[in-house]
Amino acid sequence: MPKLHPHQSHPKEQKTEVTSVEDKNQQKVEQKDQIVPKVSDIKALQLNGFYLSKKIGKGAFATVYEATFVDQKNGRKSRLACKIVNKAKTPRDFLSKFFQRELDILMKVEHRFLIQTHTILERNAKVFIFMSLASNGDILAYVQNYGAVNDSLAKIWFYQMTKGLDYLHSMNIAHRDLKCENVLLSKNYNVKLADFGFARYCSDRVGNRILSETFCGSTSYVSPEIVSGIPYNAKIADIWSCGVVLFVILNSSMPFDDSNMKKLLKDQCNRSYKYNGKVADSISQEAKCTINCLLEPDALKRPNTTQILMLDWLQKP
Repeated sequence: MPKLHPHQSHPKEQKTEVTSVEDKNQQKVEQKDQIVPKVSDIKALQLNGFYLSKKIGKGAFATVYEATFVDQKNGRKSRLACKIVNKAKTPRDFLSKFFQRELDILMKVEHRFLIQTHTILERNAKVFIFMSLASNGDILAYVQNYGAVNDSLAKIWFYQMTKGLDYLHSMNIAHRDLKCENVLLSKNYNVKLADFGFARYCSDRVGNRILSETFCGSTSYVSPEIVSGIPYNAKIADIWSCGVVLFVILNSSMPFDDSNMKKLLKDQCNRSYKYNGKVADSISQEAKCTINCLLEPDALKRPNTTQILMLDWLQKP
């Protein structure tokens, strides 16, 4: 049964050349260098009431620090997270295609089950995105530390995740990188969807639907249509990713092995996933039916968020 481990997200065009080992090593060096704020940056942030502390996360082109904001009017303190992106050391195509769109979306979305943006500051080539802090980490770490989650808690978290996603989809925004590492937990253990680096609008200015053609997200969480390399409805692809997250929460393991792409696609289409023998009997039939609906290989038959919220498992007290 596939084990749990962090999954790195990567944007890739469906037709792309293989990156050399030398290129990958160079990217690693650049990514390491880009994330350290200078003393002058730190002082400038402090003048605006923001104080950085320890590093708490790292992505492909960004690093996340824990931070404190001190309101200069009343002295009130707020715990935040700060995502730092160095545009000078980030690929131009990523900046133009993904980063500007992420900033635009961050400033538009506001929901109780999404990480909330506090302030976005830019200093020279660096962009500092301050957002609410999810002090209890992410769902992957929770499951790794405590094991599979019981039916009752899984239902609460899945409901919150679906409500947050339903809000995004209502605004014609697809997340495109849903995975356990991007489902965070607040101080009260409520779900907060995070990381909109690959999010995009799903319709143009006149309302015409836009299909995605970029391979976004982590292989273990992407839908069969993405693995197949065909244009896809990004909202419906999000639903598949939700199914993988729910499976992990209840089962403490991945549903599919992503080490071989051909086998992955075959397993996805054949629904070749098995429940952990230790927890299989404790998972309700309604929860298993929900996973079965979400991990529907045919994108045309996969439910949307409105339909998911009406499923028996979520309607049952």
